[in-house]
Amino acid sequence: MYVHVPFCARRCSYCDFAIAVRRSVPVDEYLAALAGELAMRYSGEDAWRASTLYLGGGTPSRLGGEGIVRLMDILRARIVLDPGAEVTIEANPDDVTAEAVAAWRHAGVTRLSLGAQSFDPGALEWMHRTHTAGQTETAVGIARDGGIEDLSLDLIFALPASVPRSWPADLAQALALNPDHLSLYGLTVERSTPLGRWVARGAVTAATDDRYAEEYLAAHQALAGAGWEHYEVSSFAKPGARSRHNGGYWSGAAYAGLGPGAHEFDGEVRRWNIGAYTAWAQRVLLGEDPVADREVLTAENRVSERLYLELRTAAGTVLDTAAQPWVRALVRPWVEAGWAELDGQSGRLSLTAEGWLRLDELVPMLANPGSRY
Repeated sequence: MYVHVPFCARRCSYCDFAIAVRRSVPVDEYLAALAGELAMRYSGEDAWRASTLYLGGGTPSRLGGEGIVRLMDILRARIVLDPGAEVTIEANPDDVTAEAVAAWRHAGVTRLSLGAQSFDPGALEWMHRTHTAGQTETAVGIARDGGIEDLSLDLIFALPASVPRSWPADLAQALALNPDHLSLYGLTVERSTPLGRWVARGAVTAATDDRYAEEYLAAHQALAGAGWEHYEVSSFAKPGARSRHNGGYWSGAAYAGLGPGAHEFDGEVRRWNIGAYTAWAQRVLLGEDPVADREVLTAENRVSERLYLELRTAAGTVLDTAAQPWVRALVRPWVEAGWAELDGQSGRLSLTAEGWLRLDELVPMLANPGSRY
């Protein structure tokens, strides 16, 4: 299950997510609306069983310790978490206090995802982040002292060359904090963001494809060399510390979604809520369904999506053993170039880090209706 908490203290320069910038977070209103949507979605006697729960945003930590406790109480009225369930909360470093961590642990949180993004003061200021590099280090210590054993950090690479930042230094500082998991995201330019407007008027030049690839592969080499598993396009983990929640998405598992902009998928139908917080809350509190739209996946959609999701992971996908010769001929140049690996006996195809940079090129070719897998 995914729960979207949209509140942020400030919009980051690159962000086009469904967020609501609020100086004072309307905790009571949000929780009342969340309870209303939950009752609307799961009104029967059988509660939804979930093996993972992810509180994302926005910035869920903006609800405060007590707010997260109340949120979890609301969810447990209709949701049954499996024993040993992974419960993740996203947080900004400046929201992490000993009191908040104690409340999160009491509420059942087992995993913390910190939005570090960078350790360079200039880069953080350019991104419009509200925390400092020192606050990230402090937050890690507080979380550890408070009993959160599973800790992930987010970092952003491929910043414009004009932004004063050393990517190798950021990686080194992240590793020095000894997290269990790292999520690395290449900066993308979205038109509706401050960054998009800066690029449109020529004030900023986005990183080149070569710079993107160079920093991505540098991260792969540094982390793999340190014993980390590069188990998904953007995800690195120490052995045994992979994100179970995200792994569910990549395996095509059904998932529930609550909150503004949240998506839900049952294996065939995907639906998503309206993104604006005020509109979502008003509709739910009036007893109306806040769904924005639905999509029924065709057989072709499901093939493309399965290929894309599976090839994002180190495990890859298994080709039909009776696949037509042209399919294997199509893959052969990728193997020869070092972009892919193909097990001739099992038919398992997986991509290398270089191949992941070209994932969007391969999937449409493999998903051709003439293919048998």
